[in-house]
Amino acid sequence: MLSLNSVFAQETVEPGVYDPNLTGLYLGQKPPGLTAEVFAPGIVSTRLYELFSAFTPDMKEFYFVRYDEEDKPFMIVYQYKSNRWQKSVTGPRVGEPFITPDGKTMHLGRRYMERTESGWSEVKSLAAPYKDFRIMRLTTSSKGTYFFDTAGEEPIRYFHMENGKPGEPKTLDIDLGKHNAHPWIAPDESYLIWDDQRESGHGGADIYITYKQKDGSWGPSINLGDKINSERSDSYPTVTPDGKYLLFNRSIDENNVDIYWVDAGFIEELRPKN
Repeated sequence: MLSLNSVFAQETVEPGVYDPNLTGLYLGQKPPGLTAEVFAPGIVSTRLYELFSAFTPDMKEFYFVRYDEEDKPFMIVYQYKSNRWQKSVTGPRVGEPFITPDGKTMHLGRRYMERTESGWSEVKSLAAPYKDFRIMRLTTSSKGTYFFDTAGEEPIRYFHMENGKPGEPKTLDIDLGKHNAHPWIAPDESYLIWDDQRESGHGGADIYITYKQKDGSWGPSINLGDKINSERSDSYPTVTPDGKYLLFNRSIDENNVDIYWVDAGFIEELRPKN
């Protein structure tokens, strides 16, 4: 069972960078502009693997996964308490975290936890058939539509809850590339962001966005451009609950993946005007 009361993990960070008295929004970091920057260098992003990003709706908890020196993955949380951010390790990685817009559920692929008065519940499994799918990331809108990927398969799919049970999966009708993964749906379902690999891209995986049109269909896939995508692999996009910033993973080299962030103004800039 994951616990927010477990001991702090010993970590290796750059000397002089880590500040144990972090205060302010976004772990006290200076917000980025329209070009992607490393998120919380020496605090969140180090020379190790840091993956995934999940703020709670009140922006007072931030979850991510780090692989330690022995290549073991752990989920880490920063919590804003007593006017500063405090770090603890919640337990081993059991999935890719996504927190629902109402803050009541943390999805972990085909698993999930529910918020209780004492913290997060034990890890539970989705109902059939989803408990048997190799789901990497599952996200949901405020309208109760679930979007997910599956390891080794190309489509991004979705389902609705029907009478308290998950309905049948349907394939999302958008122009997809070679490898599609890690969808993130806007709370109002007006746009979807994911990562994809295409020959027309900037390098490895790139991040794309599509907008829902007036007739309910999805528009063309739009590459987020070279201010966000790089010649490396850029993946796992997540928009902060306040809608202001995009966080994502960037592969630095074979031994290092960092979390980056960028101003989310591109969402409106790229949105079709008609």
